[in-house]
Amino acid sequence: MRSPRPSLALSALGCLFLVTGCGGGGFAGESQAQQSEGGPVTVRMLVNISPNLTQTYWDGLVKPFEQANPGIDVKIEAPTGKGVADTLPQQLAAGNAPDVVETLMADETLAKQMLDLTDQAWTKDTPLAEQAKLGGRLYQVGVGVQAQSLVFYNKTAFDKAGIEQPPQTFDELETAMGELKKAGYLPLQTGGDFLTGLQVLQLSNPSRAQTHPAWQQDVKAGKTKAGESLLPYLERYQGWIDKGYVDKNALGLKYADAETQFLTGKSAMYVMGSWFTATEAKAEKDFEVGVFPAPVDKGQAYPGPQGATLAAPYMILKSTPNKDAALKLVQWLVTDPAAVKSQLAQDGNFRTGVEREFTPLEKQVQDILDQAPSGVPQGEGYGDATLPKGFNSAWNTEVQGLYVGKSPKEVAEGVDRWLAGRS
Repeated sequence: MRSPRPSLALSALGCLFLVTGCGGGGFAGESQAQQSEGGPVTVRMLVNISPNLTQTYWDGLVKPFEQANPGIDVKIEAPTGKGVADTLPQQLAAGNAPDVVETLMADETLAKQMLDLTDQAWTKDTPLAEQAKLGGRLYQVGVGVQAQSLVFYNKTAFDKAGIEQPPQTFDELETAMGELKKAGYLPLQTGGDFLTGLQVLQLSNPSRAQTHPAWQQDVKAGKTKAGESLLPYLERYQGWIDKGYVDKNALGLKYADAETQFLTGKSAMYVMGSWFTATEAKAEKDFEVGVFPAPVDKGQAYPGPQGATLAAPYMILKSTPNKDAALKLVQWLVTDPAAVKSQLAQDGNFRTGVEREFTPLEKQVQDILDQAPSGVPQGEGYGDATLPKGFNSAWNTEVQGLYVGKSPKEVAEGVDRWLAGRS
């Protein structure tokens, strides 16, 4: 990511000097006027909980902030639904919204509920601040960047299969898959949950971005059909299922179990975002993991544009009665050097200007980001390159249909029908 290219270039890490005291008081639910009375303030923060980002991690992360600001208590809240995306609407409907929400990106609907951060001077040096703007306004700030179009691979498996160089085109990838299967490996690890559709999007990003540089905008404007434009990748993926290059029973495998399958040497390749490096670093294994950029179509430039999303985005609810305290917390989370380093390392994310100790695999990911010609939004996208909310889930459901008898054409048409109903 140490690159002058605008899509991936991230500003240098700024420093935040904390001052003791919150400048306000009042518990959540009390009036804004009460914050000036000097009492304690509780800031509720709804966050993503994952194997890397546990409740214990989050509590430990904000502890230094609470110590530096004794008038502010940060209450970490885990999702009560399937995730943050399910939980926040429920809380909004119940009139019980948090002060701060992590993980989500603002779309035209959600932005109406969020505090406009455009005029906050400290936001301009946060990652992808310009790219994430919606209608010229900034509603979320992030800690770093996640690379999305990565293929992690078992170097021992590649050696046994006689594969000397990672494949650069989809044709080369399929040839490698055939050799890996002959060597006794499941060529490509996938699974159920959200994993199935996500991997197809991640693999298609570098090629799709060269054919349709403004894909999300064109789909939203009706110039391009999403399913139709991705049909060649669906047809290729169907071939992988038919040839046994992916497990035909993969839908029964949970996300965490799919990771375990790869890390225990049962499969040779695993398509995932850069956060996987954090999981890999903790795993005991008897082989070395490498990584290469997702391949491209024949005749396209390689490496292609890298899928890039904002890591750990934070938004502040417009309805918060604790605006000053919430602003102070979010500013600290995305600008304090120790807080930023901790979050980057914990979930395998990256940010230009932040020096931290890289694992060998993280260094390879950093090199991939450095060499990528640009970055492109992933899936639903962000900022003005945003598809209707729910696209990722709808896409995933349709792609999983390939495992139960749907044709690639039927899947593509299903995706386009879903989008047509939300135009």
